[in-house]
Amino acid sequence: MNSLTTHVLDTMRGIPAAGMKIELWSRDQSKLIKTVETNADGRTEAPLLAGNELATGNYELIFFVGDYFGERRFLDRVPVRFVISDAAAKYHVPLLVSPWAYSTYRGS
Repeated sequence: MNSLTTHVLDTMRGIPAAGMKIELWSRDQSKLIKTVETNADGRTEAPLLAGNELATGNYELIFFVGDYFGERRFLDRVPVRFVISDAAAKYHVPLLVSPWAYSTYRGS
């Protein structure tokens, strides 16, 4: 099934990042699509977009890492901009994060 999903791993503690706020934005429309929070497994309860909701275009996920870690000495919000070029495909955008660094990739 075509969908957009994410999950967050807390690399400082070596655990899933439960309770992190995430916003999904359409960059083409400058519009907030959805605000979610990660569950105990660091994942969202449902795909961010699925089926007919998934459209080609430019998107941005904003991860509220400063709120999650309870500090803003370096990272506050982590934006990840990406393109959905095939609305029939599955897109998974994970975030591996600590208070000092992050990385992301297109997962499966």
